[in-house]
Amino acid sequence: MSDDLIKSSARDIRAQLKNKAVSSAELLDVLETRIAKIDPIVNALPTLCFDRARQAIATGNHQDTALLGMPIAIKDLLPVAGVRTTWGSMLHEHHIPEKSDLLVERLESSGAVVYAKSNTPEFGAGANTFNDVFGVTRNPWNTALSCAGSSGGSAVALATGMAWIASGSDLGGSLRNPASFCGIVGFRPSIGRIPTNPGDMAFYRLSVEGPMARTVGDVAMLLDVMAGRDPRDPLSVTRPEQSFEAMAEARTAPKRVAFSPDLGVTPVDPEIASICR
Repeated sequence: MSDDLIKSSARDIRAQLKNKAVSSAELLDVLETRIAKIDPIVNALPTLCFDRARQAIATGNHQDTALLGMPIAIKDLLPVAGVRTTWGSMLHEHHIPEKSDLLVERLESSGAVVYAKSNTPEFGAGANTFNDVFGVTRNPWNTALSCAGSSGGSAVALATGMAWIASGSDLGGSLRNPASFCGIVGFRPSIGRIPTNPGDMAFYRLSVEGPMARTVGDVAMLLDVMAGRDPRDPLSVTRPEQSFEAMAEARTAPKRVAFSPDLGVTPVDPEIASICR
């Protein structure tokens, strides 16, 4: 059963939770076993919080929520209350926040259960995932190679069956590059689509939070939960009337698409450029 669950899509897991074919506690057990086996090889999830996750399941009612108690890995740039959050920096090596980021609060109120923090380069600044706190996160297909960055920990966790859904963030490719290197899906939404704590730069932000999963449908499902207006984020916008999951299912072709294989400045392998076209 555990192998079947590991290979399942997030939407399949949601359906099984809804039908009570599996419980959140069973999913956590499967993940804990999988992580103990795989993560020593790839180093994607250096901080685990299964006790906190099980407490959330025991004290919460997830049956009427969007995610129904589905486990989620959170990139180690978002504070999670009571869980070590380092931003990949020795400056914050032992930091344990008292309060979660508003996006984490939104995810948890929607039935997500946080069980791990995923690795990132220091302060998310880098195209490869390594730092002095936790070390290098390795490519799931060839551990001698890079998994890219900066959401490399989340991407590797998804690719190796240590997560069904995960959070990431992106300024210049940090959701998209690890997804490409690891063979999963990472989506960079427009600025304001997903709210987060604005900090000192409320009106000048290029970095955005975004969903990561193994399929487009799973990413759309997670985006439906992440997206929406929050008064604490002045740039946040309301959700569209149609759900992102419904849009993904409809597969309606866009009227126009702007595409540049290299933005005029970056060398791209001809095979990759051809596939993208």
